[in-house]
Amino acid sequence: MNVVILGATKGMGRALARLCAERGDRVFLLGRDATDLTRSAADLVVRGGQGAVAGTARCDLEQSDTFDPALADAQHALGQIDAVVVTAGLFGTQEELEADPARTERLLHVNFVATVMFCEAARKLLLSQGGGTLCVFGSVAGDRARKPVVLYGASKAGLAAYLNGLDHRYYSSGLRVICVRPGFVKT
Repeated sequence: MNVVILGATKGMGRALARLCAERGDRVFLLGRDATDLTRSAADLVVRGGQGAVAGTARCDLEQSDTFDPALADAQHALGQIDAVVVTAGLFGTQEELEADPARTERLLHVNFVATVMFCEAARKLLLSQGGGTLCVFGSVAGDRARKPVVLYGASKAGLAAYLNGLDHRYYSSGLRVICVRPGFVKT
C-alpha cells in the first residue's frame, strides 16, 4: 500500500509507520518538525528497506496552509495514495484545561477544526483519484463522557461524528472512512 501518515514522528503514528514499513508498504511522512521527520524516515529505511519511505513533508495542524502542499508532495512521490492516516492531535486533562483557557482553545481547535479541515483536503485528494481510505485516530473519550477529560472528549466526539457522516456521504464514491478509538495508552 501507499500510505500517508500525519503524526508519524511520535507515539502511535510512529508505531504505525514502523509496522507499515516492516510489512512492505511505501510510506510518506507528514509532521511539524523537519528534524523529527528526517529521523523517523531514517528509522523506517532501516526497518523496511530503501523503498519504505517515499518522502517527507512539513504539515502542521495549526497551520492550514501546509495541508494542500504536503498532500500534493505525497501524491507526487507516491502516485496513487491508498490511505491517509491521521494520528496527530493534542491531549490535556480536564484540570489542566480548566486552568488554562488558551490551552483549551488550542486543543479544541487542533483536535476538531484543524483535523476536520485536513481531512477535507485529504477527502478531496482521495476522491479525485477514485477513492481510498481515510483513517483518523480519535479516542474512546469521544464515545462516552468522562469526568477527567470532558473537554478533550468533546473534541474527539465532534471528530467522530464528522468522520461517521463523511463515511456515510462518500462510501458509495469509493472513500472508506475509519475512526480508530484507542483506549488509554502511553505514547
